[in-house]
Amino acid sequence: MNPAYTKSLNELIEQFGKLPGIGPKTAERLAFHILKAEPQEALALAEAIGDVKHNIHQCRICYNLAEADVCAICGDPGREHGVICVVEQPKDVIGLEKTGLCRWVYHVLNGHIAPLEGIEPDDLTIDALIKRLRAGGVSEVVMATNPNLEGDGTALYIHSLLGNMDVKVTRLARGLPTGSSIEFAAASILQDAILGRTAF
Repeated sequence: MNPAYTKSLNELIEQFGKLPGIGPKTAERLAFHILKAEPQEALALAEAIGDVKHNIHQCRICYNLAEADVCAICGDPGREHGVICVVEQPKDVIGLEKTGLCRWVYHVLNGHIAPLEGIEPDDLTIDALIKRLRAGGVSEVVMATNPNLEGDGTALYIHSLLGNMDVKVTRLARGLPTGSSIEFAAASILQDAILGRTAF
């Protein structure tokens, strides 16, 4: 806390400093930007933050981010609802959608199986995925978990549950480097991975 600043300014700097990737200097610059901004600009930012926290929840079908009961992707009749792409996080949906190649729908697990971190299959939305498949109408499940130990383990576990179901299981091709995350992959790498997906 800098004694040269007011209590409110110190508090704002402290809150900005809690954001990922924001160091003390950047937090200070952001706080001074807000201080100098027109009141409506600063309050618009505060309102947008409030809206995000109050309006966004999980889609009741796929567990992606939504502001209505069903997300825009699940509610799109032009999508291939017979193909479900399984991802770990909503950020992965965003990464895949940026390629412009995905016409399927998604299922967000909200994590991966990691027993050492106390994350078991029941902590994820795997049961909801199985219910979607048992309801029928799905011909393919695309496993798009991250290509690392936890992601592969999660994909293998889900694959084992689908053994007696009449559904094709594929996974994204290994254009994605092992140990990486989908959210940080370049669009060209994701395009190759999507187009070159292989049987599980």
